[in-house]
Amino acid sequence: MKNNAIVKAAAIGGEPQEAVGEQELALINAYTRKPLAAQDVYVFPVVLCDNDVDRDGERFTVESLFALEKLFVGKTGIFDHNPTAKNQTARIFACEAAAVPSRKTATGDDYFQLRARAYMPRTESNRELIEAIECGIIKEVSVGCAVESTTCSVCGQDISLCPHQKGETYNGTLCCGELNRPTDAYEWSFVAVPAQRAAGVTKAANGKEHHMEAILKMLEAKKGFTLSGGDCEKLLGYIENLKQSAKDGVYYRDSLTSEVLRLSAAVQPDISRDTMECVAKSMSVAQLKEFKTAFEKQKHLQFAPVPQLYGGKKKQNAESLGEFTI
Repeated sequence: MKNNAIVKAAAIGGEPQEAVGEQELALINAYTRKPLAAQDVYVFPVVLCDNDVDRDGERFTVESLFALEKLFVGKTGIFDHNPTAKNQTARIFACEAAAVPSRKTATGDDYFQLRARAYMPRTESNRELIEAIECGIIKEVSVGCAVESTTCSVCGQDISLCPHQKGETYNGTLCCGELNRPTDAYEWSFVAVPAQRAAGVTKAANGKEHHMEAILKMLEAKKGFTLSGGDCEKLLGYIENLKQSAKDGVYYRDSLTSEVLRLSAAVQPDISRDTMECVAKSMSVAQLKEFKTAFEKQKHLQFAPVPQLYGGKKKQNAESLGEFTI
């Protein structure tokens, strides 16, 4: 998010501006194996995310922020979304969604933030990190979480299936992807640039795979996106089906072309086979079928069975025969 920043404390180095109270210390000690005193921990506030439109053209709904405030309590802070044990640096012990008075989002809505309180032990190994946070060198963060759906702010449909484009305005409404119903919170990370594909808000669809229509739409948009393992298998299966359909189509066209050439030789002997083959190559399957039907009718008329006593004269009606006597 654009405002995923650690709220800077006034003091540089040493103790943070806000002292650790007994209530906060009790919340912190719920995650420790040994009781920690106030002087043992460094506590700092963090703005995790908000309901404004981010660099990916997406935003959390206010309802999602209130759901995330419960999910992020206890989650660990790492670097660059790299989930390794050695990357763990801090942990959230309190979190809340709150409105920011007199501030609006890019869409004109009331502005809300997801604010957290995090702690890390005051150790020699953390001294430089604490100093970097206090000096404002390390301040941007982004979150990793899963949401159930991402819908279009214009029409409310799945953003990957609707016809609207993120960043465009339709009848005064800015199109963006709205992140709905969070199902899990993984971690939060210190990053250089938040809300970027390499280091930003990590979104998932609750483990659900994209529909094939959604994958094709994303490909048609010619924009970068990430496919899950299941999506890759689905796309490969789709391609294999297309290959088989193409083989079947080639076989059907060849058979249809052969039949048109055979019929042409019978009903249009003045047209050489080479000429007819050249014409057939430029025809669509529908046109080949049309020629086949026409040639079959023509052949039927030319080679219809004739009775043995047929004299080749037209049928005469009763009036033309006149009266006769035996």
